[in-house]
Amino acid sequence: MKENYVVCHCKKVSYFDIADALHEMKSFDDVLKTFEEVKKVTRCSTGCGGCHDKVLDIISELMMSKEGV
Repeated sequence: MKENYVVCHCKKVSYFDIADALHEMKSFDDVLKTFEEVKKVTRCSTGCGGCHDKVLDIISELMMSKEGV
């Protein structure tokens, strides 16, 4: 399992928070649509937006590997 770390410092969202948000979703066939849903659940990338690319990378990684999801 991956180590937990803060991804979004503005909203204090961790890697595990993003993984948990993905786990709640019924399907994830579109990364950008999934990103929008994760934003709604976690509020990540709604402050300064500096974590946008990191969050997308994590979502893509989790969707491809299904690790922790």
